[in-house]
Amino acid sequence: MKIIQNTSQFSSKEQTFVTIGTFDGVHFGHQKIIEKLVFEAKKAGKKSVVLTFFPHPRMVLQKDASLELINTIDERAKLLKKTGLDYLIIHPFSKEFSRMSALEFVRDLLVNQLNISKLIIGYDHHFGKNREGNITQLTEYSHLYDFKVEEIPAQDIDDVSVSSTKIRHALVSGNLKTANSYLGYNFMLTGKVVNGKQLGGKIGYPTANIDVKETYKLIPKTGVYVVKSTIDDKTIFGMMNIGSRPTVNGNHQTIEVHFFDFNQDLYRQELTIELMYFLRDEQKFDSVELLIHQLKKDEETARDYLKNNL
Repeated sequence: MKIIQNTSQFSSKEQTFVTIGTFDGVHFGHQKIIEKLVFEAKKAGKKSVVLTFFPHPRMVLQKDASLELINTIDERAKLLKKTGLDYLIIHPFSKEFSRMSALEFVRDLLVNQLNISKLIIGYDHHFGKNREGNITQLTEYSHLYDFKVEEIPAQDIDDVSVSSTKIRHALVSGNLKTANSYLGYNFMLTGKVVNGKQLGGKIGYPTANIDVKETYKLIPKTGVYVVKSTIDDKTIFGMMNIGSRPTVNGNHQTIEVHFFDFNQDLYRQELTIELMYFLRDEQKFDSVELLIHQLKKDEETARDYLKNNL
């Protein structure tokens, strides 16, 4: 899969089958749509293209600070790569771009730049300035510019929307099992390892402090999780705490991972942490000794979980 950062940088003599969307989560519902796109494109001897936009339109048009997405744009790209897609185009979304008329969007972008042969689109898809474009206009333009339009049934799109909502709700309520079952993979957090206060090392549980720089990334419920990561091509397991560390008077949220049977300096490395199982809520203990006692119990429970579920 090739990643293109702007439609103006895309060039293909072969015609394309295109679908458009955010595809946040790249969950089972999204995968179904993209598998259909890839299959039909290959069958017709065309190239498959997902056109998405970044930043998210709501970030630009509504300055929506509350917007939380399941994936960062990089995570989304990695997940889409697994679908067999030929091209992912991440077009910059701006206020200027949002003013493009429906006709300009179809003629200039889909037809002239993407060399479209077929558009696979959701039943309630709107596009162009003030979302003026709809399926009726698309059908008219398809006759004018000689491409096909296939509308994804309402039921399938509703399932996609419901799944995304359920995943977000499950993550913020600590129901990781439900979230991962809808995703079809383990929810992940990606960030650089940064300096912490090294308190974990002093109590026998050294941690890697993960800094997720994307402010729009959904951070799950505070608490302790069983996790895994790939480090130097090896799968390493551990437990992670999301929270403010109330026992040691923490005053801001941190993401700290303690890896089992592992001793390596990870400072400044970028890690992707997969969340496998929710162990417990964050607690405030009356002493550091009680915290250490609980951490030992957490490790024992986490290792038992891994032994029984791998």
